[in-house]
Amino acid sequence: MQSHPFLLTNELLFKSFMIGAQNVILEKNQLNSINVFPVPDGDTGSNLASMMSSILERSKLGKTSEETVQSIADAAIVGARGNSGIIFAQYIIGFSQGIQTDTVDTDTFIQSAEQAASFAYQSISKPVEGTMITVMRTWAVAMKQFKHATSSFIELLGKAFESAKEELARTPEKLAVLKENKVVDAGAKGFVHFIEGFIKALKGEEIDLSVHQNEVVSELHVDHLEDSQYRYCTEALLRGKHFNLEALRTRLETLGDSLVVAGSDQTVRIHIHTDHPDQVFAYLSETGRISEQKVDDMKRQFEAANHRKYPIALVTDSIADLPESMVDQYQIHMFPINLIINDTNYYDKVTIQSSRFYDMMDSLEVYPTSAQPNPKSLENFFSFLTTYYQKVVVLTVSEKMSGTFQAFKEAALKFKDVADIRVINSKQNSGAEGLLVMKAAQLIESGASLDEVEQKILSLTGKSKILVSVKTLKYMVRSGRVSKVTGIIGKLMNLKPIISIDETGQGIIFEKSLSLKSSNHKIEKHIREVVSQHGIENFAIVHANAPERAKEYADLYEQIIGKKPDYVMDISTIVAMNAGIGTVAIAYIRGDQS
Repeated sequence: MQSHPFLLTNELLFKSFMIGAQNVILEKNQLNSINVFPVPDGDTGSNLASMMSSILERSKLGKTSEETVQSIADAAIVGARGNSGIIFAQYIIGFSQGIQTDTVDTDTFIQSAEQAASFAYQSISKPVEGTMITVMRTWAVAMKQFKHATSSFIELLGKAFESAKEELARTPEKLAVLKENKVVDAGAKGFVHFIEGFIKALKGEEIDLSVHQNEVVSELHVDHLEDSQYRYCTEALLRGKHFNLEALRTRLETLGDSLVVAGSDQTVRIHIHTDHPDQVFAYLSETGRISEQKVDDMKRQFEAANHRKYPIALVTDSIADLPESMVDQYQIHMFPINLIINDTNYYDKVTIQSSRFYDMMDSLEVYPTSAQPNPKSLENFFSFLTTYYQKVVVLTVSEKMSGTFQAFKEAALKFKDVADIRVINSKQNSGAEGLLVMKAAQLIESGASLDEVEQKILSLTGKSKILVSVKTLKYMVRSGRVSKVTGIIGKLMNLKPIISIDETGQGIIFEKSLSLKSSNHKIEKHIREVVSQHGIENFAIVHANAPERAKEYADLYEQIIGKKPDYVMDISTIVAMNAGIGTVAIAYIRGDQS
């Protein structure tokens, strides 16, 4: 049979990509439910949907096919998330570089698909067969094979599509973890769904995104994590000039596995599994400008997908100071707050630790600032979480201190038809917020309903307090928490104020002292009064690189309150930025006795 003449117009090419993207988004939850490789963290569907959403939102129909596909490739690399999402984005970049004309004929399409598969392979540090790259290659090879055996372009794509589906069905034969769990590769299945949508567009069909996409499907129950000893799925979008992708890949290989480096010499998307996201970002910040980043806790994702302890998901922000052991015990989802240092965005407690920040604080010309969560990041976060939970309670830092509460509220509204999400303003921060999160976790563990958890925590916000003994006003002046005039006066008078939060959630100077000894005495007096009048149910000691002062507080208040603190810990980087080195605080929840 003779090869058929065919010209894929600019408009039809654009529409085919859009319908292909929509078809993947439609299958998000189903793809999440079969995700076992490289780790069973249940987010392949969410990651692919994120990239496809970026294509739908950012790409433009250009004047030529070359302009259009380049726009799609740019949107893909910016929106790429996860191992499969970044590989897929690199596939599209490879495809785009094969399109250099206004219209696309059959030969150009096939050559572009071959180049796309090659680009996808090259982006991966250690390619593994039985995954999406295998199906990508099979799709291109099949088109070349059937080129002269079909009479139309749609027939050609249809036959190649059948080959891709057959290769997808064979993925368990090539990857033991797939065979063990009796599933096909989730990323490869996502690629097949894209091709399916692409062909539908050529046939004049549309996609209805309202159908099935929000249903929670049956899921796997994987006993343990496979193939990776690392905890954090770490990603970055790096911008600059003259990037050497191979050099980036060589250096990053020493920090983890599942490495994918995709993009161009000016824009690079990086994916790596590591235990040290802070080290990854310390290196990348020296290499280019980090314009976006994402760090997912694969341990928590794995638990959400396979081993949920409770029917209610508990979420908080990183300003809540709570020990990692307790966060793990109760499967708490901690969303990191953004910290901007030298024009680079970092994630509190994840891509920068307090220990590194302390070393930087006194040498920074421009003092760091915090920023509320990125709306798209929150949307991706809830997209994943609501795949596995229909009930979610979020406890945030005081609304008067941060836009975090409002950001969570707005993001939650987008999922109101999927899950019941309650966003609570703790009216606290640091250790006091952490204690409230701990109480919420204990309530959920005891079997309390969503309504009961919400009502109890709301009642406890007014019984919670934190008293912060600040060693110097220098850091509060630099962070803008107090005016320079106040700082100068404080320095002249050698003020050692006690900082707290009022009943509305606003930060206040609780007491003024001329020495740390006086400050400590006033805090002690207040605690003794609370113990006498109400009793104290829970308390915690938090500090900023001041372990000796913290121990003194822990010992003293154990004697006064009659029990050990629930925990003693270093504070979050965000809180340290405002309070400064040497700070120590006691946070408590008072009792009801009169």
